This record gives sequence, structure tokens and C-alpha cells, in this order.
Amino acid sequence: MRARPLTEIAPGVWTAVAQTWTSLTTIVVAPGGSCLVVDPGISVAEVESLAVSVHERGWRVVAGFSTHAHWDHLLWSSALGDVPRWATARAVAHAVRIRRDARVDAVNVAPGHELELLGRLTALPDGAAEVPWAGPRTLVVDHDGHSRGHAALVLPDTRVLLAGDMLSDLEIPLLDVDAADPLGDYRTGLDRLEEAVRTYDVRVVVPGHGHVGDTGELTRRFVADRAYLDDLEGVAGTAGRPRSTDPRLTLVPGPPAVLAPY
Repeated sequence: MRARPLTEIAPGVWTAVAQTWTSLTTIVVAPGGSCLVVDPGISVAEVESLAVSVHERGWRVVAGFSTHAHWDHLLWSSALGDVPRWATARAVAHAVRIRRDARVDAVNVAPGHELELLGRLTALPDGAAEVPWAGPRTLVVDHDGHSRGHAALVLPDTRVLLAGDMLSDLEIPLLDVDAADPLGDYRTGLDRLEEAVRTYDVRVVVPGHGHVGDTGELTRRFVADRAYLDDLEGVAGTAGRPRSTDPRLTLVPGPPAVLAPY
């Protein structure tokens, strides 16, 4: 199998783009070659070829991270190694609850995965502010905006934000409609991400689906996402309700929106 193409977006931070839903995988590599794999891919070929890329470069996977408990972020391969695969405690609990449905989705969309590895996650310690691995500092920014226990990661040494399934240039904000306050949770998530961007002077954003962006693009995405949420709230009444003109509505990089635009 061929190695999966990787692009270095910052020193020691590499990404790979999946054909399925323009999903992005990130590998954070320590100077000695140990690495952290974040959201490894969707199809079997994507995940397996990622392992080939890692091995060909002489790197060693020592940990994984799932940004949230949606099936396409819970996949793994034994070729990547038997290592801790971290997620927030709330994401781990959610992954356990949806495991059966997640396996069905994986079989339907990306058949052939080692289903016993799907969602086999390790909960971060209570109150953990960082991923516990020996590589570059990897800070955890958790919230419930897109999914319960969703977590972005900040790499302060390289000023990179791994945003999970938020701040995409292709995907509208997808809300957790099972939450008590989906819009409020999403706004809080954006606020937490923006605070981290300011605190650590983030210069590069990596979404879960879409394309890597610079500071200008990051600012634009915050504005676009908040405007879309405003559109969703709208004005009471069908006739007077504004319809969103967000151009991302014409693009379909990921699963169908769980909250349809008005």
C-alpha cells in the first residue's frame, strides 16, 4: 500500500486530507520521532496508508486523540499500534452510548475497519488541561458545541489550533440537537476557541473537515459561524424568518446537517 501524502503545516505538525468528506488528519511529531495521531481518517485505505507514512518516516505512534464521539472520528487500525487513544471523559461516555450505531455507520460508509477498535478510547483525567504524552505541549479546549465532550487541541509552541469539527471553510456549524441548548452550547464553544486563539496567538487552524487556514481565514470563519447561528435563530414566524446565505450551504463535505437551515 502506498504511503498517504502528508503536508507539514508548521514545524512538526503534519496533515493528511481524506477523499471522504475532505476530512483532515493531524500528526504531531516530537523531535525524537514519537507522534500523536489526531482523527486518523475515514476509509480503511486512508487509515492504513497513514500507518505506512508514519513507518516510512521512522516515526512511532505513541498516542492517539479523538476530538469527539462521532463514528468517523473514532476509527483506528492495529497498524498504528496499541496505544492510548485519548478523548475527554464526556466524549468517551458518549462513544460508549453510540457504539452500536457508530459501527453500523462505519460498515455502511467505510466498510472493512477493525470494528473492535472503533471507539476504544481512554478518558483524559478529570480536569486535564493537556494530552498526557511526552511530545510537544498539546492543550485541551473542551466544550459541547458540536458534540458532547468535543475537544479542540492547541499546540502553543507552533501556534496551531486543531479545531475538530468546527471552524470549517466547507461545513456549516453542525449543532448537537439532542442538547438542551444547541445554539447556546455552540456559541460557548466558539467563545472558548476564540479565547484560546487570543491567549496562544494561534496562527494556523486545522478543521475536522475542510482546509487549513491562516489568521485571516480563522477570523473570517469565526465571523461566518456566528452569522450562521444568528440566521438559525432568525425571526419568529415562518414568513418573516430570514434564510441563511452562507455559501457553505451549497457544499457537502461531510454528513448531512443535523439541524437544517431555515
